[in-house]
Amino acid sequence: QVQLEESGGGSVQAGGSLELSCAASGFFNPWCKMGYYRQAPGQERELVAIISSSDFTTYDGSVKGRFTIWQDSGKNTVYLQMNNLKIEVPAVYYCAAATWTRLLGGECPTDMKYWGQGTQVTVTS
Repeated sequence: QVQLEESGGGSVQAGGSLELSCAASGFFNPWCKMGYYRQAPGQERELVAIISSSDFTTYDGSVKGRFTIWQDSGKNTVYLQMNNLKIEVPAVYYCAAATWTRLLGGECPTDMKYWGQGTQVTVTS
C-alpha cells in the first residue's frame, strides 16, 4: 500500500519559517516526481513546488526564492523549507507523488497519482 506521511505544519508569524516533510513508502516502481500542492477554503488546489527524482525543481512564482524543495533519497523523503512566510488565508498543504510506469522504458505521468493526508499551515501577523 502506497503511503505519503506528512508532518511539519502549524502556525507561524509572518516572516517566519516552517519545514514540511513527506515520507513515502509502498511504491513498487520508483517515484519520478514528488511535490506539494496547497488548498485554501473555497479555492482550487494549486501547485507549490515539485522535485523530480533527478533533483529538477519547479516552483510557483509566488514562492520562488522563498521556498526550497529537496529530497533525502536514503530516507525516501521530500522536504519543503518555507522561509519569509507571508500572511495568507490558511491552507492545507498536500504532498503528492507519481511513479515511473515501468521499470524499463517507462514514462513519468503528467498528473500526480498518490496523495498524502495534508497538513495545515497558518501564517499570522
